Amino acid sequence: MDQLLHIIQKLRKECPWDQAQTPQTLTRYAIEEAYEVEAAIQSGDAQHVKEELGDLLLQVVFQSQMYSEQNTFNFQDVVDAIVEKLIRRHPHVFEKEKFMHLSKEDVEKLWKDIKVKEKQGQPYQRLNEVKHGSAIVQAQEIQENTAKIGFDFPDVTGAYEKLEEELEELQTAIKNLNDEEICDEFGDCLFSLINVGRKLGVSSEMALLKTIYKFRTRFAYIEDCARLQNKNIEQMSLVEMDQLWDQAKQYLKQQKERQQAQQHGNHTNE
Repeated sequence: MDQLLHIIQKLRKECPWDQAQTPQTLTRYAIEEAYEVEAAIQSGDAQHVKEELGDLLLQVVFQSQMYSEQNTFNFQDVVDAIVEKLIRRHPHVFEKEKFMHLSKEDVEKLWKDIKVKEKQGQPYQRLNEVKHGSAIVQAQEIQENTAKIGFDFPDVTGAYEKLEEELEELQTAIKNLNDEEICDEFGDCLFSLINVGRKLGVSSEMALLKTIYKFRTRFAYIEDCARLQNKNIEQMSLVEMDQLWDQAKQYLKQQKERQQAQQHGNHTNE
């Protein structure tokens, strides 16, 4: 850790690109690295996960160094703050004699009570509890939060009917050729679709990330096949690419089945 901190300090002094960065310019990289960690975990490649966690840690250290240069706080302050928070929010772990035999529900209530005490004096707004993150995550968490006080459809049927209503409004906006209206209605459709997923117990973020990973993998197969056939993918017809896409689906399905069979065999041997 000390070596990493030293390297970042050296880069800030001697590397023109690193010197030019600010907390604002670096934020997008932290977001990108967090998504790359998720993708690495989905891939099941532990070595890749290790590398991506390192890249994410770099963003924490880099931001800390820039604030240290402003005499605001340093990396050790960041560590101290999270250590103090974890201990404060887990009295059932660090003060067991006061909090014996708590259930999962008791722990969740205790956590919320502690957070409320931390924010005493601030006006309470329910949706402030929703963390800033991707738009999909925020949408689902907002829906989950308001559902707790009854602001929700009784079942998935109502949510799906709302989605159909929003799709009709989007279709009208497209016919009107109104860009602002199209953007608004498209956003409403996404929000409604996420709500349908929530009512079905689906994480929209995870579902879309899995689809993106699936698309990336299949398209990579098309590119590999094009190279093997000495073809330039940019000059291939849509029909040719569609044929390879169907092959990719079948090949990757078989590959997944083989992996699952192998894992099952390993568990059986154990």
